[in-house]
Order: sequence, then C-alpha cells, then structure tokens
Amino acid sequence: MSVRSLAGQVFVLQLVLLVLLGAAAVTALVLQAEEASVREARARSLAGAEAFANAPGTLAAMKSADPSALLQPGAEEARRRSGVDYVVAFSPAGFRWTHPDPRLIGRHVTGTFGEALAGHPHTSTFSTPVGEAVDSTVPVFDRDGKVVGLVAVGITVRSVHARVTGQLPILFGAAGGALLLVTGGSALVSRRLRRQTRGLEPAELRRMYDHHDAVLHAAREGVLIVDEDGRLVLANDEARRLLGLPRDAEGQRVAGLGFEPVLAELLLSGQPATDEVRAAGGRLLAVNVRPTAPYGGPAGSMVTLRDTTELRFVTGKADVAERRLRLLYDAMATIGTTLDVVRTAEELTRFAVPRFADYATVDLVDSIVGGGEPQGTTMRRTAVAGIRDDHPLYPVGRLTDFGPATPHAVGFATGEPVLETDLPALTGWHEHDPDTARRVIEHGIHSMIVIPLRARGILMGVVGFWRSERPEPFEQEDVSIAEELVARAAVAIDNARRFTREHTTAVTLQRSLLPRVMPEQSALDVAHRYLPAQAGVGGDWFDVIPLPGARVALVVGDVVGHGLHAAVTMGRLRTAVHNFSALDLPPDELLVHLDELVSRIDGGETSEEAGVGITGATCLYAIYDPVAGQAAVARAGHPGPALVLPDGTVSFPDVPVSPPLGLGGGLPVEAADLVLPEGSRLVLYTDGLVEDRDRDIDTGLDQLRAALVAAADRTPEETCTDVLDAVLPARPSDDIALLVARTRLLAPDRVATWEVPSDPAAVAPVRSDCARTLGSWGLEDIGYATELILSELITNAIRYGSPPVRVRLLYDRCLICEVSDGSSTSPHMRRAATTDEGGRGLFLVGQFAERWGTRYLARGKVIWTEQAPHGGRGEPGPEPVEDLLDQWDDAAL
Repeated sequence: MSVRSLAGQVFVLQLVLLVLLGAAAVTALVLQAEEASVREARARSLAGAEAFANAPGTLAAMKSADPSALLQPGAEEARRRSGVDYVVAFSPAGFRWTHPDPRLIGRHVTGTFGEALAGHPHTSTFSTPVGEAVDSTVPVFDRDGKVVGLVAVGITVRSVHARVTGQLPILFGAAGGALLLVTGGSALVSRRLRRQTRGLEPAELRRMYDHHDAVLHAAREGVLIVDEDGRLVLANDEARRLLGLPRDAEGQRVAGLGFEPVLAELLLSGQPATDEVRAAGGRLLAVNVRPTAPYGGPAGSMVTLRDTTELRFVTGKADVAERRLRLLYDAMATIGTTLDVVRTAEELTRFAVPRFADYATVDLVDSIVGGGEPQGTTMRRTAVAGIRDDHPLYPVGRLTDFGPATPHAVGFATGEPVLETDLPALTGWHEHDPDTARRVIEHGIHSMIVIPLRARGILMGVVGFWRSERPEPFEQEDVSIAEELVARAAVAIDNARRFTREHTTAVTLQRSLLPRVMPEQSALDVAHRYLPAQAGVGGDWFDVIPLPGARVALVVGDVVGHGLHAAVTMGRLRTAVHNFSALDLPPDELLVHLDELVSRIDGGETSEEAGVGITGATCLYAIYDPVAGQAAVARAGHPGPALVLPDGTVSFPDVPVSPPLGLGGGLPVEAADLVLPEGSRLVLYTDGLVEDRDRDIDTGLDQLRAALVAAADRTPEETCTDVLDAVLPARPSDDIALLVARTRLLAPDRVATWEVPSDPAAVAPVRSDCARTLGSWGLEDIGYATELILSELITNAIRYGSPPVRVRLLYDRCLICEVSDGSSTSPHMRRAATTDEGGRGLFLVGQFAERWGTRYLARGKVIWTEQAPHGGRGEPGPEPVEDLLDQWDDAAL
C-alpha cells in the first residue's frame, strides 16, 4: 500500500494518532497512580489515627498517672501492624506520650494542632527528605466532651506508592496490546478505503470533486463555474433560482444567457472580486469571483452569488437591535454605581449624552432627593448634561412647577412617555415660560422625549432627552429605548432614595444618642471626632461622664455592623454605661456588669424578635482622678489607649484585654493604673482609625504614633484634626470615634484632708479646721451648711462605721465634702417617728447639699456631698428645717 495513496495517508495518520493516544493514556495512568497513592496515604493515616484514638483503653491510659507506660507498647504494635511510619500520642499541651524513638518521648511536638485540639480531625500533607508524607491528628474526648489527648499517625507517600506502581507493568502491557489491536484494525480500514477509492491519489480525487460533486447543489449561496472560454460549466440550484437560468444553461456562453451587461462583464473578466453588488432580475446580488487555476483546477472561474435584497433590510434591523442592546448593557454597568440619588441622576445624564441625545435632564420631586416619598408636583432639577455648557436649559438645583401643558407636566401626570418631534411648534411650553422657550429654540434644540421616572409603582419625576446637533428628530423607536434606559435608572434611584431615607434615619438616631455637648468638668480638656463610614452609620460611640470627687470617666465603644440596629445597640450600651457609672463602680467591675447585661440581652432575643443580638461589641472605660493624677483603665475587646506625655513621648500602655462584651463568660476583667502628669494627653479611639481592609493594625498604630509625635505641642482639638489627616484611610470601611483628653491636676491648695480619731469629741476640732479652710477659700457663705453636713457625716462614721475615719474637702467647680471609714455598710434615709430623738441626719444632709452619695473603696466607703460654692440653693431657714426633720430618719451607717 503506497503512502501516496489516500488509503496509505489515512493509515499513517491513524497510526500516529493511536500512538499519541496510547502515550497520553499511559501518562494519565501514571499520574492517576500518584494521585491514588496520596489519597490512600491520607485515608490510611486518618483511619489509623481514628482507630488508635478510639481503641479500648486509650482514653483511660491518657487519663492515667503514667500515659507513656500504657500507650507506648500499643502504639508501636499498631505502627508495625498497620505499616505506618509513626503513631504518636500527646497531651493537649503538645508533649509526647509515645514515639518510635523513645528519646523523643516527653518532648514537645512540632507543627500546629490547633484544629484537632478544637475537636476536629486534621490531615495535612508535607514534604520530607524521603518524599511527600501525610500526617493525620485526631482528638480523644472525655465523656464530657473535653479533649484529653491527641493521636497523630504519619505515613510517607512513597511506601503507599510502591504498592500502586507495582501494577504499572500490567497497565503498560495492556496499553501495548490495545495499541497493536487498534493498529491492526486501522490497517484493515485503510485497505477497505483503498478498494473503495480504487487506488486514486488525493490529487485525482480533488480534481474530480472540483468539477462534479463539490459544486454543492444544496448550498444556500449560488455557485457557478465558468471555464476559460466563457462557457458555463456548472450551476447549482440556488444560482439557477437567483439568475433565472434555463435547464440547458450548462455549456452555453455566459454572454448569451441574458445577464445584465455589468454582471456578465464581471463574470467573464477572470479577475477576483469580493462582495461586488450587481443587479440581476430585480435583485441585488453580492458576487464573489475566484479563479480556479491557482487551486489545481482547469483554467476558469468559480462564482458565488448571495441575495442581499432582504439581507440588507434584516441586517439594518439587526444593527439597530445590537446598538440598542449594547446601549442598555453599558447602562447597567454605568448607572447606579452608588446609593446616592443625585449621583445616580448625574450618571444617567452623562451616559445618555452624546450616545443617545445631545442634552439630558433629570427632574425629581423635591422630597425624593432627601429620601422621602413623593409629595406634590414641584420638581427640582437634579442633573443636567449636554454637548455644550452654554445651554439654555434650567440649571441644577432649580425648583420648577411645570405648567399643565408642558411635556414634563403631561408625562408626570399621565405616567406615559411624551414624544415631541417639533419643539418650535409646541405652544404649551411657550406659554409656560416664553423666555426660556425662545432661547431653547434659538439654541437649535428641535426635538425631545420626556419619560416618567417610575419604580415599584412610585412616580419620582421625569427625564428629558433633547436633540439639537443631530438633524433627525426623535422617533417612536427612540422612545422605547429611552423607556428601557430610564427604567433601569429608576430602580437605581429608588434604591438610592430608600438608602438615603434609612441612612438619614440612622444618622438622626445616632446623633441623638451620641453626646451633643461635653459636660462641664475641670479635670480634662476634651476634644472628640466621629466620622461615619461610607457604608453608612455604624455603632462607634464615646462619652465623657463626670463622677463624684472631681473625677471624670472616659468611654469609647464599638458595635459590629452598620445601620439602625448598630445605632440602637450603641444607644442601649451607652445608657447602660451611664447607669453603671451612677453606681460609681471601678472600670473592671463596670465592664463585668456590662458583659453580664449584654449576655442576658443576647440570651433573651430570638431571631423572630430582634434578628440579631449585640454580641461583638467592645468597650474601653477609664476613670481619671485629678487629685491623684492617675487613671484606672479597663477594656473588653477594644484597642488600648495611646498616651502622650508632656515631653512629647508617645506610648501605648499595656492594658490587659478581656473578651468582647457578651463573650466574657463570667471571666474577671483586669484594670491598669496609669500615672498621668499634668498636661498628658490620653487618646482613645475605635479600630476603624487604625485598621482597614488594605492596612493592618500595626501599620495603623505606627501612623498614629507618628501623628501624635508630630502634634506634641498641639491642643486636643488640633490633635484630633492632625490625627485624622494623617491616619484616616482614603475610603474608610468602618466608622471612627476619636477622643483626646488633656489632663489637669487639682491645685494642692484646693485639697484639705484630716484624720479623725474614733471619738465624738473630735468632731468639734475638725469642724473648726474646716471652717478656717473654707474661710481661706472665700466660701464663708456656705460655712454653716458645710459644718452641719460634716458634723452629721463624721458623727455617723464614728458611731456606726469603723476606723480609719478621714475627711477630705475639694474645692473645684463646687465644694466636695468626703467622709470615709473602713465599713462597707450603706447608709439610707428613713422616715423618723414623732417620738424619735434622732434619725434625721441624712435628710438634713440632703437638704443642705445639692447632691450626695456613696462610693465604695477596696476597703470601706466614702460618703460625699456637693455644694454650690456660694450657696446657689440658699440655706434653709430654721423653721422649715425643723418641720422637715420631724418626718425623716436615716439608718445607721
């Protein structure tokens, strides 16, 4: 069989393909064997680990006094029987109980086993000097579900692969046999093909099909073959139909078949032609001519004919549809990229000009722009775009109540599109605003379409499309395109409107929940900032709370999420912190109570009631004492503070961190005491300032440190501005709260203290000393009331409390009297009977003081009072006091 024959060439081609397919199959088998080796290794290691972990006695051995003595023999026996490389049992702390090398028993395992320690089996693949290996680690649980130990089983893939590769000779033999079998079949097929083609060479077959069967009578295009003498050799059925050829047309000269002279000249020229349009029998034919000689055939030409009469019409419609679909597709990607009403309207107008119109306008009902429901017919021009800036159309921001005869009013009233092909002839618009109408016409605007802007049954405004430079007016087909374009934009505008409404509500709610003004206090000079995220209002918050004793509490918190739920949750937490602060709790105890409150709230809220709880909130609470110059700070899942000393040194104090609120599980909270020289700045912030999706927290803290160093001599207000300018991300993904507090100290000459012996006779000397101190402070006006308050408090402390008894006077914005003792018994008022000789002391204290209360120390308590410096409330006269004292009593301290 000659390889030049068609059958020989087919045989060679089949043989080559079979060899390639065989090689590919063998390669695939080898790769599959390797993959199977890895899978089997993973399965064997995991099965071995599970079997040893759940074997009888494993749990008891791990809980015994000497797990290694009980587990090592069984582990080695299991390793030898299963064929794995090692079976290692180890404690939850990572120390081995078993190992093939006894010297490694008791040492810490390498690698991580956190997933298995969490209760989930873990299988990993890694490279070793002897090849790829697989390790599976499974936990061993006690009856109460606690992990008491772990079992790791490892095996190298090479040991498993040896078993699989042992089968490869069989696979190669089978592949070779299949190749020989198929080769023989291909030879038989080639011999049969040679008999059917009678030994013809490919060139001979090609010439035969060029002149006969290859004419393709069923082709959709007309096919003609014209020889070098200008005679028609062959015409298929489609050519006969298009040209109206008679049955005996073959063999006749083309010039005598009655063709149009131009068409006949093209067919006889012998020159190549591509899509030359010629008339023939009332049709327009696209003619292609190619000479046959260069392709091995006799000299002549092959002609193809295609009817373009109907095709041009169809193509025109297809082009229009394609442009329309392209326009709408691009609109989907361009319009509605943000949840902003004005921005979306601007995107619509910019997209429409100049692709669809020369000018485009959007007029929305004024209440829609603010996110409300449509009210009235007055519209605000929200967006304008055009090919020129000197257009006479209404500018952005103008409020207009379109006249009833204008296209805008008609479209808005009926909800139907309005097409005006001849604006100069439109009298209704002229009557509404003659000056603008005249300038519009003089500008050359001659045609317009007004489309109502409707989404979800809400009519929000109208969109106008105008033409001036294009001479052809808008047509009805343009109306349908404009409707679809506006419909897509309307959904985006309505989404933006709804978001604006929710965002406005959330902002209003949050602003009402955040502090509006800072309370009056003398301990700190405070500045603050709050910046909502681009995603909307979040749950970051801050607070400044004055406390008794001239102290001030600083609070910064964060609630995960955005929107109304986060704002409401923030308000709940802020209220809770205020309530706990009223109890004068230290920071660590306050956060414990807050954590318990959040846990109870989360436990009581079901998915039907509230959707989600408030787990995930964080909080930092600090109390600053201007007398001692110290701050106690505690935090629950919140970033720690930054401290700027008066010399410009910036540090991040190590404040112990507790789990976020609701996740503490009753664990204690630790507080840190910071010494703050006067003029120090304590900087509190939420994680949105220093952490972002494109920046880790370490980078953010470095930037914050650099900004605080640069602002060492700045005021708190200036520091806030400098920090935000330097650290704020370009596009914040979370809201940000920032609080900067500069410390002050209460002057030593405004503080007076006395140690009081446990003797009622010591009351009088202390009163005298207090009176002299008040005189030096210029507070003689409240001297009588203060002496009376101190007498009652000191007497009660001596009588009902325990040593040591101390008295402290603080002169800040008000006069603060503090009497402390070593007892933790809480005083309270009670009504005194008519015959009682005492019991009216606390009521008397409450009458003379503006406020009074109790706070507890690590040992004992402090009863404090506050008075206006110059008797703002006035001193009660003797008679009203005696009348009131007859009705009240106070309990023993």
